[in-house]
Amino acid sequence: MAEPDPSKRKKESGQIGEVIDLVKTYARQETVGPLRGAARWLAYGAAGSVCLAVASVFVVLGVLRLLQNEFAPTFAGRWMSLIPYVIAIVVAAAIIAAAVSRIGKSPLNKD
Repeated sequence: MAEPDPSKRKKESGQIGEVIDLVKTYARQETVGPLRGAARWLAYGAAGSVCLAVASVFVVLGVLRLLQNEFAPTFAGRWMSLIPYVIAIVVAAAIIAAAVSRIGKSPLNKD
């Protein structure tokens, strides 16, 4: 029996190495890229939700203080003094409803 040619053996091992490198490159491309996109998507979403939460609190407090300061004589009395708080809760519920209605399920990547 004849021994295989050493140059042929190197060529086969070189092809296996190329296949392994190709698989590694493909795996990185298909995992790292989408993960970076997901991280960016989550970061923008978290920053936006914090900004909306702070703004919503300021709007509700502003409405409450407006009603308490400008319309104080209107809401005089034991039970009538609760009306500004009820109105502020209704405004908060409206803000929450508007935010929930805008929630959409969009894909992370636009393929």
